[in-house]
Amino acid sequence: MLTRTNVTYALLALALLVAPVSRAGNLYRYINAEGVTVVDYQVPADYVAKGYEILNTDGMVIRVVPRELTEEEKKVRNAQQELEAAASAEEQRLREWDESLLLRYSTVADIEAARERALRDLRIRLSILKSNKRSLKQQVENYQAQAADLERRGQEVDVARLVAIEDIQAEIETTDRSISERAREIEEVEQAYQRDKDRFRMLLEVVELRKTLLSKQQEERNKEKRSDPRR
Repeated sequence: MLTRTNVTYALLALALLVAPVSRAGNLYRYINAEGVTVVDYQVPADYVAKGYEILNTDGMVIRVVPRELTEEEKKVRNAQQELEAAASAEEQRLREWDESLLLRYSTVADIEAARERALRDLRIRLSILKSNKRSLKQQVENYQAQAADLERRGQEVDVARLVAIEDIQAEIETTDRSISERAREIEEVEQAYQRDKDRFRMLLEVVELRKTLLSKQQEERNKEKRSDPRR
């Protein structure tokens, strides 16, 4: 039968057994407010933001938790990350552009031929729009001449004729916008193909330079072989 004394001894023994186990985890090293390095089983909340080191039971550093950045440092870090992301994106864009150019074209003449094919369709559309505009202007002039003739004879210009003039003038304005859009599109296409040409020329120069360097390296190796009788 267990007495109160036996129960007390049992609880004390259990506490002694559990206590070392709870302290068997990692250690933490930090610097306190007095500048003293402290090693303990936990980091006080006031010092967590200042950074600390995690040690294993052998006292070896297994992880370093850096201090929390200030707001200004965070801004600098974020700006640097944005610059790095932009640089990485630009590098990827150029790589994909180069691969596309080398897959589609063999010479600068190929790019020029592709440009002419693209521009030919746009120029035809622009020519049609300009022709339509001339036709519409002629219709307006005819209606206006008819209206002027009626007024000279003292007759009132009919509403249908006036409405027709307004409708055609509105259509001319729409055609003018389409002409401007096609002209801008032609300019953009020309600029895009010019960029392709410039980039492709640069790639060709790089390829040629690499060939030259490889050729020189091969010549130097051949000279070394000829000058070394052991080879």
